[in-house]
Amino acid sequence: MNEEIEDILHREEMSLASPSKRAVAFFIDELLLSFVLVLALWDSFSAAKDMQEMIELTNMFILEFLTMKIIYQAFFVMQYGASLGKLVMRIHVIEIATLQNPNVLSSLNRAIFRVISELIFYLGFLWAIFDPTRQAWHDKTAKTLVVNV
Repeated sequence: MNEEIEDILHREEMSLASPSKRAVAFFIDELLLSFVLVLALWDSFSAAKDMQEMIELTNMFILEFLTMKIIYQAFFVMQYGASLGKLVMRIHVIEIATLQNPNVLSSLNRAIFRVISELIFYLGFLWAIFDPTRQAWHDKTAKTLVVNV
């Protein structure tokens, strides 16, 4: 692990969130956002005759869904230091330099690169499993860590 990060964590009595906690938080957030999408498009989904029509409907709104994910992640991480899934799992996103909630630009950077990581077969997320600081690509670009509360 990076000695500087290790020193900061030790000095502040913080520990990195485990990959399993982060995965559960991710799953909670995905379920929540999918539920919101279905609610927003309920009339269209209920009128769909089969699964193929539902898939086509979902594909028509993929840009809106990705935008919703970016706004959700950026807002909650900036405002609370955690998405709803992270709050449930009692983990928190902090900027390495300040040990505070990420600012607007860091939160937006993190949210955008999070979606990019998803689009590239979740490789950015897998990176965190093998990284000593457990930073996914979106953490690296935003200079953030995910720690236990």
